[in-house]
Amino acid sequence: MSELNPVAEAPPRANLADQVYARLKAELHDFLWAPGDRFSEAEIGQRTGVSRTPVREALFRLRNEGFIEVESKSGWYVKPIDFGKLDQLYDLRVVLELASVAKLAARNEDPPALESLKAAWLVPAGERLSDARAVGALDERFHATLVSAAGNAEIARVHQDVTERIRIVRRLDFTRADRIEATYQEHAKVLRAVIQRKLDHAQMLLKAHIEQSKVEVRKISLHAMHQARQRAGG
Repeated sequence: MSELNPVAEAPPRANLADQVYARLKAELHDFLWAPGDRFSEAEIGQRTGVSRTPVREALFRLRNEGFIEVESKSGWYVKPIDFGKLDQLYDLRVVLELASVAKLAARNEDPPALESLKAAWLVPAGERLSDARAVGALDERFHATLVSAAGNAEIARVHQDVTERIRIVRRLDFTRADRIEATYQEHAKVLRAVIQRKLDHAQMLLKAHIEQSKVEVRKISLHAMHQARQRAGG
């Protein structure tokens, strides 16, 4: 992996820490790190071309978010997946998204944001995406748009935080073609129900969709994680 791009003047330390943080978090989300992987601050510094202090700041940010941990004698490592916490986060998603759908259904007109969802999800099978990363990102936008379009900024903020915390496993759901197909079908049904103001039906479909995603996450094994990482790395 290449070093961070050098610049004419040394950027502020905080900016370097942000760069390292963003890069490592993206690598975690792209399965380039697996639970149990170990590394040192020196290794990260050498790979990114950044000094120890901003590297440590970036690592402690990731530690505070629950992705990694450090031991005094053996250094840093990627934490195992806490499925109990993931269950709680998925349950919170249900609450936030059902509340948002209720607000959308109560509106007299569709907000403009729903047009982008129609263009992405109400498409013929031949126009659907198949790349796991692209579908994962599109899936996040679908749910985030439903929430933000409801107009409650605080709900949207909490929902974004939940999304960040489950992304590392959520995108494994799209490494299988059948799950991509199911996601397109389920999103289309939810969207049509919202547009038609069928609140009970929309909420039932959305809850079932999220619950099924939670079930699929529960099926993830360390072996599957390694397979996904190998595919992501080419």
